[in-house]
Amino acid sequence: MVEMSHQASTFKKLLERDRKITILSHVNPDPDAIGRALGIYDCLKRQQFQVEVVNASEDIPLYLDFLPHYQRIKKKMDFSDSLIIACDCGSLDRLGFALEDREIVNIDHHVTNTRYGALNIVDTEAVSSSQVAFSLLKKLYPVSRESAICFYAALVSDTQYFTSNNMSQSVLDFASTLVGLGADIVEVSQKMLHRRSLASLRILGVALRSLELRENAQVAILKISQEELAHTGAKMSDLDGVVDYAKSLATVEVALMLVERRDDVKVSLRSKCVDIGKLASHFGGGGHSNAGGFEARRDMETLTDEIIAEIKKRGLLP
Repeated sequence: MVEMSHQASTFKKLLERDRKITILSHVNPDPDAIGRALGIYDCLKRQQFQVEVVNASEDIPLYLDFLPHYQRIKKKMDFSDSLIIACDCGSLDRLGFALEDREIVNIDHHVTNTRYGALNIVDTEAVSSSQVAFSLLKKLYPVSRESAICFYAALVSDTQYFTSNNMSQSVLDFASTLVGLGADIVEVSQKMLHRRSLASLRILGVALRSLELRENAQVAILKISQEELAHTGAKMSDLDGVVDYAKSLATVEVALMLVERRDDVKVSLRSKCVDIGKLASHFGGGGHSNAGGFEARRDMETLTDEIIAEIKKRGLLP
């Protein structure tokens, strides 16, 4: 608590010194990244700061368009001299911009975070980066209903609708606080769960047809080729949640989804109980205990074998 108070004081000094703020979230953003970024945006905008919210990706999840200020998200930064706030991003390269000469406030919860900011506010005990942001902001400014909605969407996404194995009383207390501030739990859940695109269902079918079980059915593998993505019309954001179908199998401890892109393969990792954050970090990515990912320039078959070999080497299977 003392450390967070000190960090909040430092953060406020940086904000008031610069007055211009650019909020960035990682490429291929998930609801945790987008929700947290928009929640901070609303809070700081109400304090009369000059704020922009930016994501470098060509595609961000369209089903999140109900979140306040979603339409404010840009693909390019307009401010050249602003304070950077990095959201839910474990390493500098995942932000998608050249930022070596910029001052960065790094707000995150991933164990694999590389502490790349001038100010690093990283709480690895938090289940969602929205918890970290809320704990920081509430010490400085009022948190509005709009921010609460954004933070709640981030929370339910990162806890897989309160089913992840790091749930606790404090997480439910945080959710209750956000509801008390005006977050509508029914509206958020319905709009996040029941507004999928047709392409997302088509690519789900493709992924499930590729299902392969290895290591006594403890590892599930899904593979999607570049051609299959194009044929279904699916975007990367349409793949959100697909790997969890493989994880849901009774025997599966670790699930992998490999997606072939033009220049690399994107790998998503999920687990029920074992810690796969360091596994993702080994391959140059990041994440937390039950979810992680990385990108690699190898063919899917070779990469699959390498991942399984590393899983066995680390003793991640019972």
